[in-house]
Amino acid sequence: MLSIFRIAFKALNRNKMRSALTMLGVIIGVGAVIAMIGIAQGAKASTEEAIKKLGTNSLIVFPGSVTRGGVRTGFGSTITLTADDAKAIEKECPAVALVSPGTRTTAQVVYNNQNWFTAINGVGPAYQEIRAWPLESGRFITSQDVDAKTKVAVVGKTVVENLFNGDDPIGQTIRIKKVPFTVVGVLSPKGQVMGQDQDDVILIPYTTAQSRIMGITYVNNISVSAINEQASSEAQAQITELLRKRHRLQPGQENDFSIRSQLEAAAAAEESSRVMTTLLASIASVSLIVGGIGIMNIMLVSVTERTREIGIRMAVGAQEKDILLQFLIEAIVLSLVGGVVGIGAGVLSARLISYLAGWPTLISPSSIVISFVFAGLVGVFFGLYPAKKASRLDPIEALRYE
Repeated sequence: MLSIFRIAFKALNRNKMRSALTMLGVIIGVGAVIAMIGIAQGAKASTEEAIKKLGTNSLIVFPGSVTRGGVRTGFGSTITLTADDAKAIEKECPAVALVSPGTRTTAQVVYNNQNWFTAINGVGPAYQEIRAWPLESGRFITSQDVDAKTKVAVVGKTVVENLFNGDDPIGQTIRIKKVPFTVVGVLSPKGQVMGQDQDDVILIPYTTAQSRIMGITYVNNISVSAINEQASSEAQAQITELLRKRHRLQPGQENDFSIRSQLEAAAAAEESSRVMTTLLASIASVSLIVGGIGIMNIMLVSVTERTREIGIRMAVGAQEKDILLQFLIEAIVLSLVGGVVGIGAGVLSARLISYLAGWPTLISPSSIVISFVFAGLVGVFFGLYPAKKASRLDPIEALRYE
């Protein structure tokens, strides 16, 4: 067996350039698979982390119904939710732990001679815990702030960076639509979620937003936290039943609100990531198959070139299985060496893409092992036919071959 390996390596070493070019197809194929899977898994991990930041047991109630295709009608203009609905949900739904009525608008914010256009969210005191959003400094909005409609604000990190020019925001006065607000807290940075900067926001009491900023009596949404992750579905059912009763909706009549669960968003994101990973890996695998075809082509050429050598080996006692094993080992060595180099190229490519494009990438040990094993299988599959052809040559005809 050792002699067969030695002969196989000598044969490959005799044609270094041809062997290297043959391996190039496998290198590109394995590298593409590693890089594509790394990009897909990085995107999946990033999405899962973003959803966790939103809270896996949180729900959001929106005004307006959802039609086919998940399109919400009347969102932003339909007035179907009120702060009393939020209070009723907190009081009458056992599966619900926390509730925060919410409003949302955008406005130009001014501090001294600086200004910044950002999102203005009216929230309740439970919003911080529902979103699991710690403070970097200061305090959050309290029940007293909501009841008294005080003009206080908690600002996100992006707003701090663009508005305060290095000043400590706590205690400073900013103007939102010409209304002065005192900054009482700074939120810890949360980063991007699905392309949206979560830190580009200012939070104020929802009652203040209703009366001083937006001039409304309804709310744009209601944020809810279930008592635990397993109770999310039960909480959704209880909220649906309660709001239908409060809004006097008849049996068969469509809801005038919709509820979005973060668990549903997580499941949809996971399925999307799985499909994307499979698609990218399949596309990249085509390169690996092309590399395997290259191995078969070169091995067939090698069999033709070494026909006389095969005849001599058979004449001195080499068995059919010895010849088959020799050429099969050559094909496998080409594929595995190409696979090892391809793994290095794939990891490097993934890191380079992450650095240049800013995309998150994640190289898992399982993807490396699978790519290496697949490279070996490609060598076996595409090397088997040339090896069989070599082993079945007629020794007499092979000796006569010029």
